[in-house]
Amino acid sequence: MTTLAPKPMRASRISIAQLMQPEHANPAGNVHGGYIMKLVDECGALACMRHAARRVVTVAIDRMTFRQPIKIGDLVILSAEVTYVGRTSLEAAVHVEAENPISGEKTHTNTAYLVYVAIGEDGLPVEVPPLLAENAEEREKLAAGQARQRQRLEQK
Repeated sequence: MTTLAPKPMRASRISIAQLMQPEHANPAGNVHGGYIMKLVDECGALACMRHAARRVVTVAIDRMTFRQPIKIGDLVILSAEVTYVGRTSLEAAVHVEAENPISGEKTHTNTAYLVYVAIGEDGLPVEVPPLLAENAEEREKLAAGQARQRQRLEQK
């Protein structure tokens, strides 16, 4: 039984942005998917650390499908929030956009769901605060996160 006070979903929200440089891309000017995956993992982890007030480790990435390419010179904007919390685990939804910084045109390139576990100083999993959904949109996100977690557990 948890004794930790629930935390609102909004408290975990974070955005990071980075300009894509030639070292992030292949000779055709497309940014490497692995580099975007690294940024996605970092952004998701930061949202979970905000919620848990602990270090977290990555457990799973559900799926990452790149809908549009990201090019050299694009500003990549990643936004994350916690969408599910278990006893020691947390799910973060990470939304990725590529923005042309000159025209301002934005393209949604992908969304990913990642699972992390909060760890204590001893490196062992620790309990995290429950997640508080404060409105209908957040309740939908929480319900979807619970459904994804059930699917993950069924696949084990």
